[in-house]
Amino acid sequence: MRYAIIGGAGFIGSHFVDALLATDPSSEIVVVDNFSSGTRGHLIQHSGNPRLRILEEDALNTVELSRILVGVEKLILLASNPDIARAVTEPRIDFDQGTRIVESTVEASRIAGVKRIIFASGSGVYGEVGDTLLAETSPLNPISTYGASKIAGETLLTAYSYMFGIEALIFRFANVVGSRQTHGVGFDFIKRLTADPTHLRVLGDGFQSKSYIHVSDVVSAVLLMDRITSKPIDCFNVSTTDRITVNEIADLAIQCLNLELKSVNIQRTGGDRGWNGDVPLVILDSKKIRDLGWTPSMNSAEAMKSALTSMAGLIN
Repeated sequence: MRYAIIGGAGFIGSHFVDALLATDPSSEIVVVDNFSSGTRGHLIQHSGNPRLRILEEDALNTVELSRILVGVEKLILLASNPDIARAVTEPRIDFDQGTRIVESTVEASRIAGVKRIIFASGSGVYGEVGDTLLAETSPLNPISTYGASKIAGETLLTAYSYMFGIEALIFRFANVVGSRQTHGVGFDFIKRLTADPTHLRVLGDGFQSKSYIHVSDVVSAVLLMDRITSKPIDCFNVSTTDRITVNEIADLAIQCLNLELKSVNIQRTGGDRGWNGDVPLVILDSKKIRDLGWTPSMNSAEAMKSALTSMAGLIN
């Protein structure tokens, strides 16, 4: 099987490379990355592997991308703006680094004859609905440009699937954490505490409550559904069944750095969310994918603790 991973040098993408090279001995992988957030260091353990090609190319270059994709059977599309809050000050970033990338990639895939596209969407497509349990059939009403860009990507994939016969697998992830991540609340806490172990700034009131899923469980979910799903279009929520709060993550970060909880002054900025567009409460229903045989290996707290430990170890 010949795979292309757009954004394969990034946090999540590099874990897909690890898994495919380890579990599919006949696979060949081409990573396409512009290295705006990904790094070659994420893939250094595969240096010299003849089954892996790493190409520095912008996915917005449709003509060149279509040449690269000739002979590729399956494409995993992960490239997007990794810093969701950045849109507050740069409102067009999710269009430029989200919607446009999807459009260029699906068109290049059509030209090259790619058979299946696997797309990383997210829980932001659902918007803010309080404690409503969100299934794949729930209404989509994003309150952020990130969520809007993911919906745009999903609809482009759906249209290309119907019009040109490209199979589309869409995955709406909860908050993904793990080694090599470069953004997110846990990453921010470790970075801030390392700079000043006596003080931690927390955006909002700290009661924002969400599911966090380890990157290894994301990879296992995607690869399992890729193996067993034959529908031309399908969509899955990928989430744990529990949630943790930002306050709990702050405590975990302090502990992972071997600091005393009472020694850190926590300053909360107030309000029920971290920024405009942040959804303070998200409850995803992952029954559909669970019924097909997938189960996460970690709950939200375990996933976050594992990720924080990895990040703290790199800093220390």
